[in-house]
Amino acid sequence: MKTKSLLFLFVLLSSMTFSQTKANPDDTAIKKSLTYFINGIQSKQIDQAVSCIYPKYFTIVSKEQMTQILNMTYNNPFMKIEVQDLKFGNIEKPELITGEYFSITHYFLKLKCNVSSLNDEIKKKMNSALTAKYGANNVKYLANEGSYLINANMKACAVSKDKKAWKFVILEKQYKKELLNVLPKKILDKF
Repeated sequence: MKTKSLLFLFVLLSSMTFSQTKANPDDTAIKKSLTYFINGIQSKQIDQAVSCIYPKYFTIVSKEQMTQILNMTYNNPFMKIEVQDLKFGNIEKPELITGEYFSITHYFLKLKCNVSSLNDEIKKKMNSALTAKYGANNVKYLANEGSYLINANMKACAVSKDKKAWKFVILEKQYKKELLNVLPKKILDKF
């Protein structure tokens, strides 16, 4: 009896481990589009990254301003930011609202921010800002390199008309009020 129970347990665990789970096509398409966005930032191709932003967002910040902001952030000679890793968390099932699909997507970025050319006062302010935004456990200063390693737990809203090409709005609580004119209330209430 004991042998049969162990054999049953082994077969059950084996089948669960090796069973082929079909990837959700929505998840795959969202991951592909978000990876394209992050790769644009990583390779300093800011126009590529801006092309991945949900067009309604440009009613708050113009496309030109967004390009400028991303250039100042990621092409800044005084503070070099490098995206080192992208991992995906939960991707919510897309909801159809007024002709568009919306999905809240959780992802994690590992960033390296070289601040060695900044003075000590600005480095202290930078440390305070980074720990306030990402949490003390997610920010580590590497004194020998003059760099911060940041584990950023991020959220974005993926939006699509056809569930193939997805555009994004980065979701941050402090900008929730501004997003009222961009995203449906039902989506905003989720974060």
